[in-house]
Formats: sequence, C-alpha cells, structure tokens
Amino acid sequence: MTAITVVGDALLDVDLVGDVERLSPEAPVPVVDIAEQVRRAGGAGLVATLLARDGHRVRLVTALGDDESAERLRETLDGVDVVAGPSNAPTAVKTRLRTAAHAIARIDEGSGRPPVPEVTHAMLDAVRTAEVVLVADYGRRLTEHPALREALTEAAARVPVVWDPHPRGTDPVPGVAVVTPNLGEARVAAELAGSGVPVADEAALRLRERWAAQAVVVTMGEHGALLRGSATGLPFVAQAPAVENADTCGAGDRFAASLAVSVAGGAPVSDAVLTAVQDTAAFLAAGGVASLARPANTTTLAGPDHDAVAVAERVRAAGGTVVATGGCFDLLHAGHARTLSAARGLGDCLIVLLNSDRSVRELKGPERPIIQEADRVDLLLALEVVDAVLVFDESTPVEAIRRIQPDIWVKGGDYSAADLPEAAVIQEWGGRAVTVPFHPGRSTTRLAAALAAVG
Repeated sequence: MTAITVVGDALLDVDLVGDVERLSPEAPVPVVDIAEQVRRAGGAGLVATLLARDGHRVRLVTALGDDESAERLRETLDGVDVVAGPSNAPTAVKTRLRTAAHAIARIDEGSGRPPVPEVTHAMLDAVRTAEVVLVADYGRRLTEHPALREALTEAAARVPVVWDPHPRGTDPVPGVAVVTPNLGEARVAAELAGSGVPVADEAALRLRERWAAQAVVVTMGEHGALLRGSATGLPFVAQAPAVENADTCGAGDRFAASLAVSVAGGAPVSDAVLTAVQDTAAFLAAGGVASLARPANTTTLAGPDHDAVAVAERVRAAGGTVVATGGCFDLLHAGHARTLSAARGLGDCLIVLLNSDRSVRELKGPERPIIQEADRVDLLLALEVVDAVLVFDESTPVEAIRRIQPDIWVKGGDYSAADLPEAAVIQEWGGRAVTVPFHPGRSTTRLAAALAAVG
C-alpha cells in the first residue's frame, strides 16, 4: 500500500443523531431526541482517516490545540501517524444535528480567524521525506507558514503533490501535480459567474495558469469532474454515477484521497480522476461519513467497486435475491456473456467479484492479464446484466463473498459446485452455490492464442 503524507488543518466533527416526533411547545421548532453521538476527525483528519481505512500508511502533518476537543480529535485518528505542532488556538469543532434522513442544523465552534500555527522541525522533516503529499487546506492558516510553504514547494519538484484548496486558505505552491477545487471554489477564485461545464473549464484554465499547477480538476458534484492538464486541446470530463439522497459531507475529501493514491501509483491524471469519481460515488452510496462508524473493510480493494455492498443491501432489504459470480474476465468472450446472462436470470441483481491485476498474475502467470483491471471493470459494467463490480486482491474471492453475502453463487458448468472453496463459505448464511451451462471452445486462452496468431 502507498505511504501518504497529509498536510493540513484537522478539525473535530460531531454528529448528534436522533428522531423528531414533535414540535417544541415554546416555539415551532422540532424537538430532537438524541439517540447517538458520533465523533470523527474532520478536515485533513478526515482525509487521513479515509486513507488509513483503505489500508495505506498515513502521516498527518497538522497543528493541534491544547484543549479537550484536541484530545478527542487525537483519539479519532486511529492508525494515523500524527506529527503536530501547536496551533495556539481553540480546536475547531463542527457539530451537525441530524435525523436519520438529513441534517437539521450545524453548530460551529472555534471558527474565528486563528493565528498562523507554529511549524516544528519534525513537521518539516515529514514533508521533506514524503513519497506523496496531499494538502487538505481548511482555512486554518497552516499553509500560510513560510517554512512549510518552502518545504511543500521543494516537495512539488520531487514527488506528486495533490492540493485540495479552501476559499479561506492560501494558494497552492507552484508545481503542484493536481489542484482539486470544487466548482463553487473555482468560480470564486477565478472571478467567474455561472455554472456548468463551460464555467468549470474556463475556471480550470485560469487557475492552472495562476497557480502554476500541472493540472486542475474541478469537481462538479453529481455532474462529475472536469480536468484541465494543458491550456490546449479539450477538457476531460468524468461523469459521476447517480447516487440518491446522499449525505455529501466528506465527498471532496474522498475524491482528493482517491486521486492522490492513483497519482502516486503512476496512473495518468485522467485515469486517476475516473477512479476518484467512482470511489466518491461508492462512498456516498454507502452512507458517506456515516459509514466510518462501521468496521473497516477486511478485503483489499484494488479499484472502484460501484458500491457492490450497497447494491446487495438494497436488493436484500427489498426482499430480492442477490446473485454473485467471480473470475478474471480477461478478454470478454461469448462464454462469459452467456454465463453472466444466465446468472442474472437467477435473481434480482448480479454482482461480479473481479480478480485484481495482481491476483490474475498470481493465478495465470506474469503475461496476464491482457486487459488491465480498470478496463475490465468498465467492460463488465457496460453489460446490462451486471449491476456492480467488486475488485478483490486475494487468490480466491472468499472474503469478498463474505462482504456481499449473496444468496446464490454462480460458476460456469466446467466447475463442480461441491468442489468450489466458495461453496462452504456461502452456506454460512444459508446461501447456495450453483453452476450454469458451460459453452465449450470459448476461453480467454484460446482467444488470446488466436489473436497472437494473426498479430
């Protein structure tokens, strides 16, 4: 997994969650009976938390106060190496009053303009030795510090630096790999009016030049994200999957975190944007920041899963039958198409558990896969019979199956259901493994050989 250094302002987020069944007799306002209080890191702390839950090694360079809220904030940063200097200001706390469906109000504490925090030698050393840097500026003035800006400028010339800006923050240092403002932030910074792709594109062009950035990505909420990597040519737009009634808190942090991981792994920025858009949609569909209260995933995800778990839960809640199948699906052929179609006919959704590139290499040898993981995901999702794809890194899909808990596990008829290692697993919750007709002569190996023969 990637080692990432997150630099920025950490906040404390609190959700007070309850039910509303009556109005107050003193005034026509709802009475919320609080059932749950949830604390989590916010700002740069949320970015670090998301990355740590994804399994990455995370170092958080930040400034913290000397108060009870700062101690509670530290307690939320499990699995994160915190390198902090004194903020000399009260900890910023954002409390949301929520029902199950939506937020009723937000209360901000310590949100006044603080002094520029102190920066320690340990903080500077963490930036200077970073392999990849993600700056999460939340307007608390940490990125104003001259010594830190100098270290970040040096880092941008050496390693990928992704910068998530803030309207009250400071401009990115020159040479940053990608800057990720949302449309509202980009419009204000570029002094533009209006909305939509044309405004996002013009803002990205202006800001890329002003900030001397290698690329600017403007996130547009449900409309996806727009990338400008050069002043010429056409912008690249990544469409976002539709997500109903989502709590968008933390969406920008999820996007920046996924983008930084992909860029650090050497992916082209356009591919990194696609991955980040898909990851953000999956995060929102799973409940957004509310999902952080659940245990971290035990299966290593190697790519976007279009929130396969949420698809399974939704179908199950409606009384439907969840069907899953798995495999490498390298060079899709007619045999794959028939198996997938037959599997989908057995229930109300079909989730494909897909071997990651690394997993395929372990199973098939160093020359495989022929088609890379991201493209295999896209090809499967383009099929009408496939509702979601979950990528897994292990040699078998056993742990991924446990996450989905399908009612039916399907394999082609060249397997014996009784001999599958998955058969015993699916019985844990009363599911069953079945086989569907096998179509001789259709295989990836034969297709690859035929393609090689004709060049």
